[in-house]
Amino acid sequence: MRRAGLVVAEMHAALREAARPGVTTRELDVVARGVLARRGARSNFLGYHGFPAVICACPNDVVVHGIPGPYVLEDGDLLSIDCGAIVDGWHGDAAFSMVVGERASPIASRLIAVTDEALAAGIAAVGDGGRISDIAKAVQRVASAGGFNVVEEYVGHGIGLAMHEEPDVPNHYPFDGPDPKLRAGMCLAIEPILVAGDADVRTDSDGWTVRTTAAVLAAHAEHTITITDHGPEILTAL
Repeated sequence: MRRAGLVVAEMHAALREAARPGVTTRELDVVARGVLARRGARSNFLGYHGFPAVICACPNDVVVHGIPGPYVLEDGDLLSIDCGAIVDGWHGDAAFSMVVGERASPIASRLIAVTDEALAAGIAAVGDGGRISDIAKAVQRVASAGGFNVVEEYVGHGIGLAMHEEPDVPNHYPFDGPDPKLRAGMCLAIEPILVAGDADVRTDSDGWTVRTTAAVLAAHAEHTITITDHGPEILTAL
């Protein structure tokens, strides 16, 4: 899991460097493919239920599952990228958000900062003997304190020999469904998705791209973590 996670972290570093005004999201997908090839890893996004790329590229009001294509990045765009890797059958999955170029709007900068803070709080809430709801409460608390809303339709998940495994890891509280106990050895992908306004979403005609119905900004942050006897360890960070 750590080896796969390091490949994802390297993809993130390369993508952050490449995401500049004038670059297309399809060109970013090529960058990510290059990292996978150099490391002898496979993508867990490409071909997943027919998804045609190795990254999800989500500018501005796109929430998740954006297909890389001809969209040209502009100075000031809020860009979220989600991607993963498989090494020897084991999966890593992580996402980040950034502002492209130099013209960061105050709302975009604050949304990204609060989303990152929500992810950190969710990870910090993980502990052997705790519950999934501890993560959800932590993420919800940070989002609400920051004045942003959680997109409830999309949640974190267990991860290991498949990209999506049980349990679901909601980012909102209260939530319906199981609230299993956490234990050492579990691996989770924790991924808050916050929006600067109404959290209702819709899916484009391509069947993949999910965006906010009110055209408000969205941000996404994610790490794959494992629970140890001494607390959580992030597997998708350099």
